[in-house]
Amino acid sequence: MNGSCLEFGNPIRDAISRIEFAPKSNNLLISSWDSTLRLYDVDGSVLRLEAPSEAALLDCCFQNESVAFSAGSDGFVRRYDLHSGILDTIGNHDDIATSISYSNETCQVISAGFDKKIIFWDTREAKSVAYQRNIAAEVESMSLSGFNLMVAIGASIYVYDLRDLDKPVQSKDSHLDIRIRCVNSIPYSKGYVVGSVDGRVAVEIRYPSDPNDVRYMFRCHPKSKDGRYHLVSVNDIVFNPLICGAFVTGDNEGYVTAWDARSRRRLFELPRYANSVAALSYNHVGQLLAVASSYTYQEAKETEEPPQIFIHSIDDCYIRSVSAGSSSRN
Repeated sequence: MNGSCLEFGNPIRDAISRIEFAPKSNNLLISSWDSTLRLYDVDGSVLRLEAPSEAALLDCCFQNESVAFSAGSDGFVRRYDLHSGILDTIGNHDDIATSISYSNETCQVISAGFDKKIIFWDTREAKSVAYQRNIAAEVESMSLSGFNLMVAIGASIYVYDLRDLDKPVQSKDSHLDIRIRCVNSIPYSKGYVVGSVDGRVAVEIRYPSDPNDVRYMFRCHPKSKDGRYHLVSVNDIVFNPLICGAFVTGDNEGYVTAWDARSRRRLFELPRYANSVAALSYNHVGQLLAVASSYTYQEAKETEEPPQIFIHSIDDCYIRSVSAGSSSRN
């Protein structure tokens, strides 16, 4: 799996917060603490958009190939026309906006912030706030799967039904007794995978064809020679859209590791990066993996090499072998 580094005429000047491939192309959306949203055409190796704003951008997401959103340290939720570069503000939190997602099912932008609010924005209406939910603590991470919104708060996962937000929130035990750093829902079945600040990953998957739920927990790294565990934050988790049960973790020590959720085995590990792995993204066909190598401001001892983004091609022979293995276990 070869990797190539994206080249920028104007280098990314501060930590990368999020990267995300477009829904139907190999355009990569990049938000960073240098207050700039970028759109990079991976196929053409060219930067298509560089849109500065007035605040650090802590998250971003696509609505479609033409429109994207960002969450800013000034609390504002911004919308970008990716063709013209024009941006506008759809609303704001009372404190730093930390997470943002877009629901195709409800056509809503969903954001969370340090003001302990989850806000649902309907950008088709003049009064864009469709619903607001006050919560007890700050949101660590969010993930959408159909009508289910999964929210990580502390060591717990809360599930919201976008069709009826007034219903009681379903709370799920993540099997972790420590703060969750990231959560990602599974695109092809009911379930989720979470990563903690101490290097553990908890998996819960419900396959329609299998009555037995998959639930377990593991550490991304084995014990060191002195018998101690590596207490390293798992910063991001992404699923391969083409391979059932295959997901990748990225951590604060610069490791990217692929796992098979069903067989509970490690598939591969990329060479260690100089910086922490801040964010990950698969393209829509699961053949490209983008890795953001960047400091994350989580630890004082973090390496602060210039932020970089690497693109890895996932070999066809590897995809066929893993897919065949997953099919044989279903």
